[in-house]
Amino acid sequence: MTDFCFLVFNNMPWAWLILTVAFAVIEALTLSLTTIWFALGAFAMIFLSFMPIPFPVQIILFALISSVLLVFTRPIALKKLNTKKLAANADSLIGTQAVILDAVGEQQKGSVKIKGIVWNAESEDGQAIESGIKCTIIEIKGNTLVLRRTL
Repeated sequence: MTDFCFLVFNNMPWAWLILTVAFAVIEALTLSLTTIWFALGAFAMIFLSFMPIPFPVQIILFALISSVLLVFTRPIALKKLNTKKLAANADSLIGTQAVILDAVGEQQKGSVKIKGIVWNAESEDGQAIESGIKCTIIEIKGNTLVLRRTL
């Protein structure tokens, strides 16, 4: 066991290289944008390990470098990569305008036609909206569009 430890401690650049590759592979498999920062920390340690730094200090430096990268650069990377969910199908209707076909009553649903499809509709505040009035879609509840009267 002491021979193995001696071998590892005398070849720390190779140990850090193996950790760099391992963290990079884990990141490639998960795409979580988390372990990449540890891969970068291990990569930096490859060069720092050529200096006469004791092993416990190397571990502390690795943790510090990786944590700083994770905390300060991950939010920037997430923003640049734009991992937000794109609106699809019905969700893409939110914010568009529609014209009331059948009047929306205080306690009854009306209807609107958008892109050739007739939808049930209700007003956001429960007020009646007459047919022919332009409204903005603000929400979708099941198969009913929630509308706000456009000024």
